[in-house]
Amino acid sequence: MSFPRKTHWTKDVTPELDGKEVVLAGWVWDIRDLGNIKFILLRDREGIIQLTIKKGVTPESVLSLTQSLGREDAIVVRGGIVKASKIARAGGVEVFPSEVYVVSKSKALPIDIWGGSVETDLDTRLKYRSVDLKRPINSLIFRVESEVVRAIREALYNRGFIEVFTPKIIVTSTEGGAELFAVQYFERVAYLAQSPQLYKEELTASLERVFEIAPPAYRAEKHNTNYHLNEFISVDIEEAFANYVDVMDILEDVIINVYDRVNKVFSNELAKYGVEIKVPKKPFRRVTYDEALDILGRRGGLKINWGDDVPKNGLEILSEEFGEPFFIIHFPTDLRAFYTKPPLDSDPKISESFDLVMGGLEIASGSSRIHVKEQLIEALRKRGA
Repeated sequence: MSFPRKTHWTKDVTPELDGKEVVLAGWVWDIRDLGNIKFILLRDREGIIQLTIKKGVTPESVLSLTQSLGREDAIVVRGGIVKASKIARAGGVEVFPSEVYVVSKSKALPIDIWGGSVETDLDTRLKYRSVDLKRPINSLIFRVESEVVRAIREALYNRGFIEVFTPKIIVTSTEGGAELFAVQYFERVAYLAQSPQLYKEELTASLERVFEIAPPAYRAEKHNTNYHLNEFISVDIEEAFANYVDVMDILEDVIINVYDRVNKVFSNELAKYGVEIKVPKKPFRRVTYDEALDILGRRGGLKINWGDDVPKNGLEILSEEFGEPFFIIHFPTDLRAFYTKPPLDSDPKISESFDLVMGGLEIASGSSRIHVKEQLIEALRKRGA
């Protein structure tokens, strides 16, 4: 069967198109039959719009065809005359179809995607994942993620960064970690990369500013938390002729651009789920490692020995204390990777490093890198290399 090409997403059909002709395509979300008039809610990736089928207005062929439509049937609607409507259930407009094409009929779905009173259990949802993704909240997650990546790229491109793609099958650990996933690489054993770190450092010698958005992090660590992942997409940057303060400035711009973009594009949709976006303002608070330990000891009742990392519950306490994104800076040198620059104010025990914490989670970390060959060799020797 041939059918016309889609011309508009549902979100693009606005009252300003009153009287215009459009071609829509998507799935039947719901049907209300009131006898002489029928309302069909059509869903596509961007939202839901109301189709109005009315005797005396809608062609007889369309009236007849719509009698057999059911939920999740895939259809194409042609020649819809857009009408602004204050009572339309979706979008403030209604479309009067002149032609409807049934692309595919749907069988009864194995799970409820319409938000019924009984929530489908996770195992069943995963079993029928392609159907589960039809739920508006799940679709929204992917669309927000896409806009987040766009905003990150935009912020970095605007600062002169070049996007790169580094190997994900490696011969040995990138940073000395032991928890690697082994893979059979033809006649030898190789490993999935934990980080693009060393590749990025090589690239800065020629490209100066590089970034990568990819799944470079495969970590074979056994865990039982809801914030550890064995595989995740990470955003990595590397810049020559810069230090950790410069990187924090970049990170602030990236985070603010992400929040601002998501707020502008999705604020109305997110509000339906009780989510309100608060765009952070810069500069973010910068708290030293020593100050963080002092706050946790005095106000949180959490004793942390100097040289130990700040645990998850410590980050949560600090986030409650500050109520906004913040950096923890100047970690002990021994807590950071071997290439982290230690001589901060002539104290080799303190590193030029930071963690960005938001909502009780460390979402990014960084540091100045050792750029003197002899110092880098000495740092490796101290780590037993």
